[in-house]
Amino acid sequence: MPADAEDDDLSPAARRLYAYAVERHAFTVADATAALGARAAAAVSELAAAHLLQRAPGGGPERWSAVAPRAAAARALAPLALLVRETHDEMDRLRGRLEALVPAYEAGASHRDLSGSGRLELVTDLGAVRGLITELAAGCERELLTSQPGGGRPQETLEEAVGRDESLLARGVRMRTIYQHTARYSRPTAAYVERVTALGAQVRTLGDGLMRMLIFDGHTGLMAVPDRQGAALVVREPSVVHFMTAAFERSWTGAEPFPTTVSPEAAKSLSDELRQTIVRLLSEGLEDKVIARRLGMSERTCQRHIAEIMRAIGAKSRFQAGYLLASATAPRSAEASGPDGQVR
Repeated sequence: MPADAEDDDLSPAARRLYAYAVERHAFTVADATAALGARAAAAVSELAAAHLLQRAPGGGPERWSAVAPRAAAARALAPLALLVRETHDEMDRLRGRLEALVPAYEAGASHRDLSGSGRLELVTDLGAVRGLITELAAGCERELLTSQPGGGRPQETLEEAVGRDESLLARGVRMRTIYQHTARYSRPTAAYVERVTALGAQVRTLGDGLMRMLIFDGHTGLMAVPDRQGAALVVREPSVVHFMTAAFERSWTGAEPFPTTVSPEAAKSLSDELRQTIVRLLSEGLEDKVIARRLGMSERTCQRHIAEIMRAIGAKSRFQAGYLLASATAPRSAEASGPDGQVR
């Protein structure tokens, strides 16, 4: 049907009129009104707009005749078919113009690699970053390492990632991922982890100290850019990728397996560990929002933990809490070393 026709099915009156029309060579609106009632005139307009009625030749009053449904469909779709052909032609022209630049690009990329430049590339557009991840994942052959701080991941991000990750695992690519402990309390993240681990992925969690990064086959890495939301640094310099891989392996060694269900005992253990980490970060003088960001939790949740810690140590202010916590950790540090400063 054309764009200005109704998208819904034909009305009951139009269906009755069409049945009436196909039984006759031709009819007038007056004939249809006498047979079907006052709505016949509107039904004629509806069927004509859908190309199911056409004016019949001959003199006298305006006469109409039925059109076969397939013929009506051909008439209605003709403008769309033309638009599709024109769109395909434009796509072919655009593809040809862009592919004409391939030799120049390959020559420049070859020169760039030989000169050593281009091994660090800043990509600031989020869409371009996602496209690059998809491209690198498609070419990944051995292993993908992922470090994702920040607690649970958004549902839409997980939905985008799961198909890509399942394809990787189906090809036999090894996949290891580290989240923060707080991700265990995210139902969408736990469901995603359950799905990919069933296919062979390995997922662990850590309390603090994660940097956001992906490493493909040990030769290409992506790192988050501080204070640049959605941006990524693409790393192809072997020594830097090696450093990123070593940092991932250190975190992996200290991380714990991600359970898809958290028992009350495990939840308490995690809560205690998180509070100990908050105590350490408080003693370093960090602000609430910085601590929350590092632990992958909301600032409100972090403030609730801090308030409980302050009540436990009897502190009246953040400054006093930091002082008391720093004083409490200092003697233990001194006991850990002898008079000569050597660690015992």
